[in-house]
Amino acid sequence: MFDPAHLRTFLALARTLNFTHAAKQLGVSQPTVSAHVRALEQAAARVLVVRDSRQVSLTDNGEAIAGFARSILAAHDEATSYFSGTAMRGRLRFGAADDLALAELPTILRTFRQRHPQINLELTVAQTPALVRRLAANQLDLVYVKEASGTTSGKVVRHDRLVWIALPGTRLAPQDAVPLITYAAPTLSRTTAVRVLAEAGRTWRITCKTAEVNGVLAALRAGIGVAPFPASLVPGDLQVLPPSEGLPELGGLDFTLVANPRSAAEPVDALVQAIMRRQFKAADPTTPSDGSEPLASQ
Repeated sequence: MFDPAHLRTFLALARTLNFTHAAKQLGVSQPTVSAHVRALEQAAARVLVVRDSRQVSLTDNGEAIAGFARSILAAHDEATSYFSGTAMRGRLRFGAADDLALAELPTILRTFRQRHPQINLELTVAQTPALVRRLAANQLDLVYVKEASGTTSGKVVRHDRLVWIALPGTRLAPQDAVPLITYAAPTLSRTTAVRVLAEAGRTWRITCKTAEVNGVLAALRAGIGVAPFPASLVPGDLQVLPPSEGLPELGGLDFTLVANPRSAAEPVDALVQAIMRRQFKAADPTTPSDGSEPLASQ
């Protein structure tokens, strides 16, 4: 009833909510994405997406078909691997920065394990510097980390930016030291925050040092300070501080995948592709959603 190719296209659209971006992810033309979505709507006899000149959104039936599509495609791929004798085997040692592990990554890894049940996936969650050291020491096969924009030697999954966040209602007096929540070990966010504050002539005081992202979030929710954080990962109960609070810009960062050249390529490449297919939506609220399907092509 449902063509797997159409289901894959629909999942790309469901992830991006953007016809142009979905086409780019899949390596096809935008009209092909449109045609696949229309064919799927005809097969389901339901409206699955709502289109206008500014944005794309899924209907309730669209959300339902997306859930079914993930299960159908996982079973399809697993059966194909099983009967073709091409199922990958072995151990895959994967490391992820702890804040990146808060978002879609658990779902991606669960789907990956369903599709590749004979791969023994070992997960390490830590800060980026520790993961990079373990990769260099041949203790990991692939890491998913945050790096300053333009500095990575790996594959960029998504561009993002660091922002200042705090408990809603937080106000900073310009004459006071900035109450800074940070990691105990040197990290990109800590190094960047200290550098831009010094360059701006702002003093700061450390109100919390922690080894992991949950400590940062707990301190923020307690209202004891502010912290630099990736814009796309800001929890809903915290706020991005506006420019009126007078804090300096923190700049961009990349979410990147860096592979160990000494590791077996096939399982590493499979996980890289799984993550790239499910790359997160950019969360910059100042960027318009201009990739919706043109009205003329509906």
